[in-house]
Amino acid sequence: MRTRLLSGNEAVALGAWEAGVVVGCGYPGTPSTEILEALAGKPGVYTEWSVNEKVALEVGVGAALAGGRTLVTMKHVGVNVAADPLFTASYTGVRAGLVIVTADDPELHSSQNEQDNRNYAIAAKVPMLEPADSQEAREFTRMAFELSEEFDTPVFLRLTTRLSHSKSLITVSADGPQRTEAPLAAGFEPNPRKYVMIPGHARARRVAVEERTLRLRSAVETHPANRIEWPEGLATDAVAEFGVITSGIPYSYVAEVAAGAPVLKLGVVHPLPRSLVTEFAARVKRLYVVEELDPVIETQLKAWGVDCIGREAFPGIGEFTPTIVADGLGLPLPKPTVAPQLEVAVRRPGLCPGCPHDHVFTELNRLGFIVSGDIGCYSLGVLPPYNAMDTLLDMGASLTMAQGMDLVVPEAQRGRIAAVIGDSTFAHSGITGLLNAVWNGRDGLYIVLDNGTTAMTGMQPNPLSGERMGRADAPALDYESLAKAIHLPDGHLAMVDAYDTTAISEAIEHLSELTGVRLLVVLGLCLIEGQKLKRIEKLDLKKTVRRELVRNHPVGGAHV
Repeated sequence: MRTRLLSGNEAVALGAWEAGVVVGCGYPGTPSTEILEALAGKPGVYTEWSVNEKVALEVGVGAALAGGRTLVTMKHVGVNVAADPLFTASYTGVRAGLVIVTADDPELHSSQNEQDNRNYAIAAKVPMLEPADSQEAREFTRMAFELSEEFDTPVFLRLTTRLSHSKSLITVSADGPQRTEAPLAAGFEPNPRKYVMIPGHARARRVAVEERTLRLRSAVETHPANRIEWPEGLATDAVAEFGVITSGIPYSYVAEVAAGAPVLKLGVVHPLPRSLVTEFAARVKRLYVVEELDPVIETQLKAWGVDCIGREAFPGIGEFTPTIVADGLGLPLPKPTVAPQLEVAVRRPGLCPGCPHDHVFTELNRLGFIVSGDIGCYSLGVLPPYNAMDTLLDMGASLTMAQGMDLVVPEAQRGRIAAVIGDSTFAHSGITGLLNAVWNGRDGLYIVLDNGTTAMTGMQPNPLSGERMGRADAPALDYESLAKAIHLPDGHLAMVDAYDTTAISEAIEHLSELTGVRLLVVLGLCLIEGQKLKRIEKLDLKKTVRRELVRNHPVGGAHV
């Protein structure tokens, strides 16, 4: 045997490949992005960045029904987008294994909220596993595929930022990782009563879901992902002073600050093993539940009548630390084994120097626009020195929130509302908002900040960048054809070079004088993406394509 140092994300990709996965799809979102990037290029696997998470999950369900084990990845808020197919896929089942990774983000390192997606597992009635380190991330991924096929259900694998991006050791054989071919033969087997969810069929499948849940509740009692760790020397009939039920990353902190304490370590966090829990609780005087974010385990235990200490001792906001866990357990923090860390000056977030988004925010601020913002690098336009973003809700909301504002603002603010959105987000969920505006005869200035990549998550391609995963050439959405297809008024589409500040200023001022839906596309390659394109000798081609787009779209009657 030998060891390798992998992040949680890399370990999930390895586990999926070893489990015989044939399809991997998702939408890039920190902290989940690196899973597909690590899976891409492995033999026997097709990978893609899908347009959004809903599309990714639907692709995944289709692949699973056709007999291929499939991994679908997204960050926690991506599950909100994918929730529609998720709840019904619980009814249809999956045939081949379907594992959905939700990468939650306690402490909001790179997210707009701090939701706990264990609640989705409960609501959608699908099982969820939660690993505590890279070794478990790899093992639990393989277990998740097996569980999915045994019980004909999607299975969640829950990561958090700390696990996704931290590295720990895994063990592999001397010959390296070994791939197991999935047991099912490819091929779709028609079964309308199971897969076509008209109400009559869905009623029967609803019963099947409940029957499956009962079988799962029995199976988790002995599932290898759940284990009790009794301290050495504790007699089989002895009762310990206290014990801990925990899962995921908090388990590591419990092991650090309460070494030797009895621990029920849950790897399956839904459904919970009731008999195992009550057996453990009977042998401790005080039972603590250590879990980040929502009191999911605590609530279930108390519903079963199991007395435990949870939220009153541990916070429900942010990430845990060893100090937080030690304080909650009433234990002294172990003395550090390393020298104290040096203080490092805080680096404030901000747009990169020379970012192509820069001047747009400067102009919108100068002209006094209300700016409806969106998710991406350009979210940082809210910060100094720009101070030019007034709302940010979710992906694609900039265009639609701007429409709502325009309906009710006083006359003085009418025509002074702009929406900004990036190219990847525009493809993800912005195009429908633009269509809504034209269809409903709205008025608004909508600005697409097209930097040729999905920059904030690490330079992934998107449907407007002319590439797909692996940098293979792909068709790019044509703004002019889109404008014609949705009947954008003539002269209401403009494209400008992001590095031509005069052109940007003129375009915004000119379009501000028009009424109806106006679309301004600001084209400027991300500086970091440009460096990568230069290395693979694609930079000149991308620049030429963008120059032609700008040259062919006059602003105010004159070519820019």
